[in-house]
Amino acid sequence: MKMEYVHQELGKDVNALAGYYTPMNELRLEHDGKEVLCITGLGVIESSCCGTGGCAYAIVPGYIENWKYRVNDTGMPVSEVEPVADKEARREISAILQEGQSVQNVEFW
Repeated sequence: MKMEYVHQELGKDVNALAGYYTPMNELRLEHDGKEVLCITGLGVIESSCCGTGGCAYAIVPGYIENWKYRVNDTGMPVSEVEPVADKEARREISAILQEGQSVQNVEFW
């Protein structure tokens, strides 16, 4: 099932309930003959009842089907992606990101 991914402004903090996160990079990784969209960044917990902390993360919206094919109402580019459903592909992509980008958490759509 194809989905739309709205690209975020890189380097800009996004406030969350207990802190913030900052998308830092967009990567287009080759995997099994397809291109995978990955966003890496930093998450910071600064006002949680359980303490403070942070981590480097990666979000994987999916395989790129249509790169920045339109602009939304707020002027942000939108790409069409196909989520990575295969468990082995997810494992392989996670390993590439954890090793090459030094991220601790990898989340898939």
